[in-house]
Amino acid sequence: MQVTPVPQAAHPTPRHPADPDPVRSTKAGAVFALGLVAAITGLLVGGVVPAVVALLLANQARREAYSSRGYLTGAGWLRRGERLAGTGLLLAAVTLTLALVFGIFDWATGPVGQDFDPGID
Repeated sequence: MQVTPVPQAAHPTPRHPADPDPVRSTKAGAVFALGLVAAITGLLVGGVVPAVVALLLANQARREAYSSRGYLTGAGWLRRGERLAGTGLLLAAVTLTLALVFGIFDWATGPVGQDFDPGID
């Protein structure tokens, strides 16, 4: 009976002791929270402000994650937050469009000129 050596599992290169541990970006959580607020308040048109802030913050978080070379994580939270912020902006745009259409319809079907009582010439 011959024993064949089992190859060792490929271990990643050992990290330098001064390297930081990978950690989720705090901005990723903030982007998700702001996106959630934007999606919830989107129909009330109040979701525009948190949506814009979320998208600006997501841009900063992506730049920081890229420059950290993998030590900042949280890309999934950023994607979800950006989608929710986009949903909030879309809901606000739909609300404003419907308000504009109903306003134009109300203005177009209103009385023309001054409306007097039936007994006045």
